[in-house]
Formats: sequence, C-alpha cells, structure tokens
Amino acid sequence: MANIIEGLKYTKEHEWARIEGDIVITGITDYAQSELSDIVMVDPPKIGTQIKAGDAIGTIEAVKAVTDLFAPVSGEVIEINERVIKEPGIINKDPYNEGWLYKIKMSNPAEVESLLSAEQYKELIAGR
Repeated sequence: MANIIEGLKYTKEHEWARIEGDIVITGITDYAQSELSDIVMVDPPKIGTQIKAGDAIGTIEAVKAVTDLFAPVSGEVIEINERVIKEPGIINKDPYNEGWLYKIKMSNPAEVESLLSAEQYKELIAGR
C-alpha cells in the first residue's frame, strides 16, 4: 500500500503539495514513484518560470517510462531540489522529504481548494 501523508494535498496526476504560507513544496507521491520504479532522471521547471495549475512543466524519467510533471498550483518556481537532479533515486527512497522536486510561490492561493485531501487521494488510487 502506498504511503499517503495526512496534511498534504494531492493532484490526480500523483503530485503532492505541502503548503507553507504562500509557498508550495511539491514532488511525486509514493504511489507514483512505486509505479515508475527506478527513477533515473528529473527535468524540473527552471527557477523563475511562471507556471499554471495543471500544466505539464517538466518530466521525470524511470527505467521503464517517462512521465510529465504537472503544476499543482499557479505561480513562480522559486527553488529546485538540486540533489534530485544529481541523485534521482532519492525520490524512490523518500518522495515526501528528501525527494521533493521544486517550490512554487503561489499566485492564486484559492487553487489549493481544488487539490485532493489525503483521503480523496487514497480513494483515487484504491481503484487502480
């Protein structure tokens, strides 16, 4: 069973979002990393990029697939986790802490309301 953390928000595309004021720290869920298996490369959005909720803004590559990264909220990318660029396997080991991908300064905090709760995300992946 995938590890789903209470208190985080989730997208239908299997990203998680930790809201800290107007900053959102994001990454892929434990479910997503287990489906991808061995992650070999991350191509996140560049710092300073203006992103829109729901847009494909980067890619994550595993041995068996390449998948898009989707923005959970709109805003500006303000930080990238450089460690996952050098050691993408960290995402497989610790997707919610050391394996975070990037930080967004939100331009529309109301978008957080459209994200899934931990309970809603559990229901989403239960049917798979």
